[in-house]
Amino acid sequence: MRSTLYVVHCVDTEGPLFESIEATFERLKNIFGIKINPSEDNLKSLRNEEINLDVSEKKVSKLVDKRLIETNENWGEIESQFRKVTSKSFRKKYSDSDGRGWRYSWFIMDHSGFNGVNPRRRSLGNHVIFDQYKRWLEKKEDNIDEINFHYHPISIRSDAHRCATEYVGSKNIFEILARKIIDRQWFPAAYRPGFHAERPDSHWLLEQWIPFDFGNQSGKTSDDQPDLARGRFGNWRRAPTSWIPYNPSHDDYQSRGDCRRYIARCLNMDTRHGNLTREDVIQAFEEAVQQGQSLLSFTDHDHRKMDRHVDKVWSMIDEVSNEFQDVNFRHATAIEGIRAVLGMDAPYPPKLNAEIEEIEGKTVLSVGSQNDIFGPQPFLALKTKSGNYIWQNFDRPDTSIWTYTFDFHTLPIDSIDRIGVAANSPNGVTDVLRINPDQKKVERRSLNIDRD
Repeated sequence: MRSTLYVVHCVDTEGPLFESIEATFERLKNIFGIKINPSEDNLKSLRNEEINLDVSEKKVSKLVDKRLIETNENWGEIESQFRKVTSKSFRKKYSDSDGRGWRYSWFIMDHSGFNGVNPRRRSLGNHVIFDQYKRWLEKKEDNIDEINFHYHPISIRSDAHRCATEYVGSKNIFEILARKIIDRQWFPAAYRPGFHAERPDSHWLLEQWIPFDFGNQSGKTSDDQPDLARGRFGNWRRAPTSWIPYNPSHDDYQSRGDCRRYIARCLNMDTRHGNLTREDVIQAFEEAVQQGQSLLSFTDHDHRKMDRHVDKVWSMIDEVSNEFQDVNFRHATAIEGIRAVLGMDAPYPPKLNAEIEEIEGKTVLSVGSQNDIFGPQPFLALKTKSGNYIWQNFDRPDTSIWTYTFDFHTLPIDSIDRIGVAANSPNGVTDVLRINPDQKKVERRSLNIDRD
């Protein structure tokens, strides 16, 4: 009986990215303390390690490598790339063992809530990137891809090009998810952390609602790049190096434990740190032999030149597969792949139901679920008639129901334009309810049910 290696290409989908030559040299100063006049000649010399520096010329050369700083700077370039890498001919060129074409899991983010400067010319606003990719994918007759969730916390300076790790200290992520539920009837089951960074607050937030986490970059340290050293962002040094997803510990997302969600290992594609290597691919095939199946996942960015990365990674997989004749490698989406490797049963939805009642002079939203949900409560989103999006906790009067009361402690029901409720099943099927409180009308949508 042949084993299976599931191959998952995750794409941090952030839209266009522009970096001027002045910005590149500013990064050199901030990261390495190097002060050099910005010019194409100096950039070329740094790439060729021709300038004597007080720091490692090789480390600097890696940061300014042309392959790493050449980006898709506008939506025209992004669309052109999308058309190329999702074409039938491109997918077929990089087929799996059974002739299935290459697939993508688009982990889409909103550049929302950034009030500072935006020198990288990121596309700001709610749903901007999500809507663009959804339109492109829906137009394709052979859409075999998947949309998931990616998030960048807002830095303390609120500039769109700076990094941060705080989740709970800001209402931003809650508002983004509330908008997705109410405006687009969508909620994520799989997630990739911005900057590969998790901390206790994001760890616990994910534990409430999102069952599949593709963040683990174990086995790959970044100490040769000062801005990434000592676990500054993607710190996964203690995490399992296996390609089999694991349940984390409550107090340490890097340790195995009894938490609900599964964290999958997911390395980079041709960046300055954390890159997938041939040895990693061999390990994934070996674990497929030992376990019967394993999950090889890697991440990219849509603002980078993805065709190069697909060619490089597929070539490694294709070459190594010749050494493992009893292992099929199969292209999969993130949710499909992790379900298969974990041996999850046929997916089923939570089957949420909701009702608005008048109880003892109070308006009460009651939500039930026919099947188990992932986490302790559904996600509750409110949109006021003044246009604010708000996340709220449920009460839980017993184990089979969640309630929310509209009264003088919260908001009157007549101030609410829409109510949204979303939950995942433990195997990643999503139910989204959108409720019109004036009409007491409930719209239902289920996601991620189908499985190849």
